[in-house]
Amino acid sequence: MTEEIIETTDSEESSEASFQETLDEMMDEKPLDDENITRLYLEEKEIILIGTAHISKKSAEQVKEVIDYEKPDSVCVELDRQRYKSITDGNKWKETDIFKIMKEKKATLLLMNLMISSFQKRMAKQFGVKPGQEMIQGIESAKENGARLVLADRNIQVTFSRVWNGLGMKGKAHLMVQIFFSLFEGADITEEEMEKLKSKDMLNAMLKEFTEAFPRLKVPLIDERDQYLAQKIKDAPGDKIVAVLGAAHIPGIKEEIHHEHDLKALSQMPKKKKGSQMIPWLIPALILGMIGYTFYLNFDAGIQQSVTWILWNGSFSAIGAAAAFGHPLTIVSAFLAAPLSSLNPMLAAGWVAGIVEALIRKPNVQDFEDLTEDLLSFKGFWRNKVTRVLLVVALTNVGSSIGTFVGGANVIRLFLETIGL
Repeated sequence: MTEEIIETTDSEESSEASFQETLDEMMDEKPLDDENITRLYLEEKEIILIGTAHISKKSAEQVKEVIDYEKPDSVCVELDRQRYKSITDGNKWKETDIFKIMKEKKATLLLMNLMISSFQKRMAKQFGVKPGQEMIQGIESAKENGARLVLADRNIQVTFSRVWNGLGMKGKAHLMVQIFFSLFEGADITEEEMEKLKSKDMLNAMLKEFTEAFPRLKVPLIDERDQYLAQKIKDAPGDKIVAVLGAAHIPGIKEEIHHEHDLKALSQMPKKKKGSQMIPWLIPALILGMIGYTFYLNFDAGIQQSVTWILWNGSFSAIGAAAAFGHPLTIVSAFLAAPLSSLNPMLAAGWVAGIVEALIRKPNVQDFEDLTEDLLSFKGFWRNKVTRVLLVVALTNVGSSIGTFVGGANVIRLFLETIGL
């Protein structure tokens, strides 16, 4: 391309000044002079990262401005296919099979997801926006500008499974309690405060606090997703890419995008170690062995052991079902199931209690439609039949775990007393 040189004269100075004013106005309108916008160059690709708050109206407006201005070849959004469908098809909840969820052992993970969604929905309602409005805007702006839409996040079930697998029993209980009680504190936050939360210093401080409280969660929840998102973004088709992301991921993606990552490995469900697969069977075998040997040595002591095991297991499990406001028959089923399910890793008292609750108070279409509103309040979590079933499963299993620990300790104590130790 040849370069044409144009000499200016005095008479052309006013035209030049006018042109400069127009150029200055264009630069003022450019929506990239913002700390939430990061521009990267990777080989022949230009990548623009937009750090957003998932419940901020300003974030959604900024997403539209940037995409309309840049006209990218691809728009990447921090969504997987499951969350994309939930956004684009609001009636998908009506097709949920609560029994299938329990059968696939996803009740607790779904409950955690709903708890987190509850916080976002309440904040979004406060600001008068839809939850994930910036992602919705990214999808719409991609279509309006003819850009390819890339779902750049990892499957949410994989992420939750890897998070859950990385926690011990104590960590799981701590996390559930922390999430649950933090959701219903009722504290309001201004949009100015929300914008401050997107700053790098604030995010770094929050992440540091988060990783100190739950050090095992940072890798699957933040680090691995940074790697996955970075790889999907740089693999997106075209020379200019705009990525709409939660602001917390921006620092990690800026670093990880310069490295190659194996998406297949990052997408694998966690595999249980061989040793960990045997432990759930060894503990029941040990408990049954001690009870059996105690019966052999002292029949009355064996009876006492058995009663202790049944009462501790059944009582704590029933308390969990009652805390979820389960039906009286659900509470009874939790009591009866726990002493047996604790001796069989293939069963769980929560599943039994959850199935009984779902059969007696079967969630209907209206319950799924009311989820959006019911998730906004503490009372709604217990009133809605969908979340109540999930609470029954989770709290009954928590109670059963506590009962197993206490009951098992008593079995061991009585066994040691019987053999004279």
